[in-house]
Amino acid sequence: MKAVAIKDVKKFEIKDIEEPTFESEKVTIKILKTGICGSDIHYWVAGEPTGLVMGHEFCGTVLNPGSRYDLNEGDRVTALPISPCGHCHACLTGNPQYCRETWNEAVGLSVDNPGGLTEKIKVRPDMVMKVPDNITDDEVAMVEPTAVGLHAVHLADIKIGDRVLVVGGGIIGLVSAMFAKMEGASSVVVSETNPARGEKAVKLGVADKWCDAKDTKMVPNLVAETEGGFDIVIECCGNSPAVSSALSVVRPGGKVVLVGVSLGTVTIPSVIAVMSELTLQGAIGYTKEEFQTCIDLMASKRINVLKFVDDIVGFDGVQKAYERLTSGKDSAIKILVDPNK
Repeated sequence: MKAVAIKDVKKFEIKDIEEPTFESEKVTIKILKTGICGSDIHYWVAGEPTGLVMGHEFCGTVLNPGSRYDLNEGDRVTALPISPCGHCHACLTGNPQYCRETWNEAVGLSVDNPGGLTEKIKVRPDMVMKVPDNITDDEVAMVEPTAVGLHAVHLADIKIGDRVLVVGGGIIGLVSAMFAKMEGASSVVVSETNPARGEKAVKLGVADKWCDAKDTKMVPNLVAETEGGFDIVIECCGNSPAVSSALSVVRPGGKVVLVGVSLGTVTIPSVIAVMSELTLQGAIGYTKEEFQTCIDLMASKRINVLKFVDDIVGFDGVQKAYERLTSGKDSAIKILVDPNK
């Protein structure tokens, strides 16, 4: 079967890989739609691991239910792509997202477990979730990144009236901004280096204002406008300038939620965090309950995630889609991949 795999730095190849065989335990899924994630872009930019078939945000139909007797062939599903051990403290307290094993064999994030940039995949049965009929395939492929934003906002513990800054206008940033508004934030500002994305955040109604992160006066201007800083900052980039700006614009005693992931070392002015007694909260993934909550919110039409979807491409369009998402000029937030297109 066809798959899109990492070949080199910023380069994919479409190649044939072995089809998954039906197992007595794992659920075999035919992919309908797959989302391109910011973390996928890190691997593509690095060009490794070679041969990795990414795609951990997906919608599909069951080909073989494995050990899931509550599933039938043809059921539409999605899944948490993680691989938690099930017996450590994190898992036993309902936080599999930071189990030390949770990403070791993750779908689309490990060479031995191809993700949705192919035609069929195998997934741990306990991670698979059936989705209601009134959610489209595109929405289902958006459940995973939406859950990341929901988890970040839960950890931020936003109070009604709080002023919130979101650093980074990618999909996680905009979903986080959307949930921040739902939690009662009095104002939500997005900082972004790409003007097209910044303007789009306001146009889509998830931000009240956007600021140019390249502006050397952005930090002092925001501190002055907020009379001392934001109550909450949700950082969704993961690089040194972004994290530093997050620390600099939050009020003394405020909270910074670190969502952005970096494959390299990030340097920050820790003296700011010390002198202002800031709370730095890491955020990774989501709980199983938050994943289900996003499905429920979509089914009840309380959130609209389709407004973030800019394009749907086939395998032959994946290379250009990644180039578009990293151009720094395009307004695209989320691009989905349809293996049948």
